[in-house]
Amino acid sequence: MSEPTTITTLARFRNETPYPFCPGCGHTHILNHLSGAFSKLQVDPSKVVIVSDIGCSGLSDEYFDTSAFHGLHGRSITYATGIKLARPDLTVIVIMGDGGTGIGGAHLLSAARRNIGITVLVFNNFNFGMTGGQHSGTTPPGANTATTEGGNLERPLDVCATVGANGAGYVWRGTNFDKDLPDRIAEAVNANCFALLDIWELCTAYYVPRNKASKKTLTEILDNLHLKAGLLYRTEYPEYAAAYREASAPMQGKPLPRPRPIEPRFSAPLDRPFRIVVAGSAGGKVLSSAKLVGTAAILSGLWAAQRDDYPITIMTGHSIAELVLSPREIEYSGILKPDAMILLSHDGASKVGRKLAAMTPENLVFAVPSVAADLKTRATVHVIDPAQAPVKLAATRVSLYCVARAFKQLGILPMESLEAAVTLKPSSRNDEMLETIRLASV
Repeated sequence: MSEPTTITTLARFRNETPYPFCPGCGHTHILNHLSGAFSKLQVDPSKVVIVSDIGCSGLSDEYFDTSAFHGLHGRSITYATGIKLARPDLTVIVIMGDGGTGIGGAHLLSAARRNIGITVLVFNNFNFGMTGGQHSGTTPPGANTATTEGGNLERPLDVCATVGANGAGYVWRGTNFDKDLPDRIAEAVNANCFALLDIWELCTAYYVPRNKASKKTLTEILDNLHLKAGLLYRTEYPEYAAAYREASAPMQGKPLPRPRPIEPRFSAPLDRPFRIVVAGSAGGKVLSSAKLVGTAAILSGLWAAQRDDYPITIMTGHSIAELVLSPREIEYSGILKPDAMILLSHDGASKVGRKLAAMTPENLVFAVPSVAADLKTRATVHVIDPAQAPVKLAATRVSLYCVARAFKQLGILPMESLEAAVTLKPSSRNDEMLETIRLASV
């Protein structure tokens, strides 16, 4: 039996590397307070991760004897969320500036909504300090920055109210001068929820000289904006990583669904690649009809590839499927010159003009009467009229009827393979689809 591992906590998490920050920069104070918080927490340093992004605050992670992750501007919260979900046993601290808070605002909202158990320290010095002192989302009204030399006209983002309204479990506002900041950071970590500390500080390189700012200025800004300091939100709500694991517990240890192999049952007379374009209208079951043909081809011992095209409106406009059927593996699924084309509507026909123009007399076009009447093509045209079906067809059955009818005339797949393809997947439409294929076979 192996000996238990002994974990030695550190009295001081700060390593010996000196900070690189400007004289008087608030980052130095905040990081010293973070070191004090780690000592109070008595956590295992091997189970602490500091996540940072771009900006002066993004330099912070290398000054602690912990693990670290550094990434893109505004994205630190997303990295931290992934780390916490993968390793809920870790203490995850996010360090980001007010610039990153604005850039990653959507991520901030999502993390608060989820109440993911990470602690976010916002180093809020009211400007982009690393790039020249431009204004940020938290720059106070009237403040002079590199990009607001006449005074900032925008109302600043209330970071605390934003995350608090969206479900954050612990929200605190204060300054780097607060002597109890180590206690507040430790309290936030122990809250086991999405915790955010909006820590106001001074950028001595840009904000201070441009605005004659001082420690007193921070209090004046709070008063002018009618904002409060201290613990602003404390709510009890399930922590997301724990809730996620609880919800997924019944599935743990169970095998993943295996792909369902399609074993060939039929044979097809095809000895070369055959390329078909099916063009109709969105909502007309064009793509599912083409997929059924692809499945039937596989059931017949062929390879099949399908590429679809439709507009973002989904239920209006064109719907086009390009099918390649081949007795050999398909290395390129594009179609420049179709062997056959099935035109079901003007929506579809209007989008395949170039392919239609490339077709020659040995190629076949199957078209409904309304489209066939306007066709200009060198290909041989066959008209398929759904109105001539033995029974009246609903609009959702027309595509399958025409596709099945075309393939009966092409003779490259046994019609039984189309019926077998329907039965592979249980559906409330199976009986209707089988009847449609049989009607097309008459």
